[in-house]
Amino acid sequence: MLDNTHSFRFFQRGPSPVVRLVFFVTLSLLLMFMDARYRYLESARSAVSVIVAPIQSLATLPARIWNDVGDYVAMQSTLKNSNHDLQTQHVVDAGQLARLQALELENKQLRDLVALPIRESYTTTLAEIIYSERDLFKRKVVINKGADASVQPGQIVMDDIGIVGQVTRVFPWLSEVTLITEKDHVVPVQVLRNGLRTIVFGAGDTSQLALRYMPISSDIQEGDVLVTSGIDGTYPAGISVAKVTKIERDPAYPFARITCLPLGGVDRHKHLLILSAQPKLPEMPAPEISVEDAKNAKAKRKK
Repeated sequence: MLDNTHSFRFFQRGPSPVVRLVFFVTLSLLLMFMDARYRYLESARSAVSVIVAPIQSLATLPARIWNDVGDYVAMQSTLKNSNHDLQTQHVVDAGQLARLQALELENKQLRDLVALPIRESYTTTLAEIIYSERDLFKRKVVINKGADASVQPGQIVMDDIGIVGQVTRVFPWLSEVTLITEKDHVVPVQVLRNGLRTIVFGAGDTSQLALRYMPISSDIQEGDVLVTSGIDGTYPAGISVAKVTKIERDPAYPFARITCLPLGGVDRHKHLLILSAQPKLPEMPAPEISVEDAKNAKAKRKK
């Protein structure tokens, strides 16, 4: 027991804890006073801060990483929502822009139709295309004017540029219009440059017309504009019909192959003008029969 007591007293040697506390408190106050008064520890504190800075940075690294990850996730979610909203708004704006452009084009065509210099002897009726022929080999459209608007078969239909077609059937509230591009549909025309008269035929293609039976020596050139001649009493004279786009002259054939492009919007516009019917022309006189022809005809009847 004595040995243990002596060993315990051995480890208890030195100042007591209270004395140590007082000493270190006094030392701390003294150092604080000296540092505040004379700035003796400024350099030491700077050196210690340099040494401790990496440790502080390393200690705060997990918190900074966590904050950065949270900010990244939040930013991605915000960007995704914003992108979705922008795409939706873009689709809406694109639709509105398309409708606006269509309305502007339609208004322009209507203004051009109103400004057409139609002769005073003709009246016009504004019509709108509501149906198009589903058969690819037929070039017909249906408009929203019929017998109720005094539309008659044979009346001419045009747009702000030129001839589009001719009314072929009339219903109570609708009318059928055969386009000039209908296969074998004919329009008497003349070359605006030199007045050469001919007939343009539909080719069954909305982008093509044909001039047939034109001798290879005919004075017609690429780029010539064809207008209605007004000779047949159906189409008013001077309305644009087509433009010559291609001429093929082969000496082996008596006729040239001439392709034209219709100038009217046969497959583009929605609003059209119906021209009133032209005044009826007098009946064409019967051909004169010579005396010899009359005798031959009489002899044939006797046989």
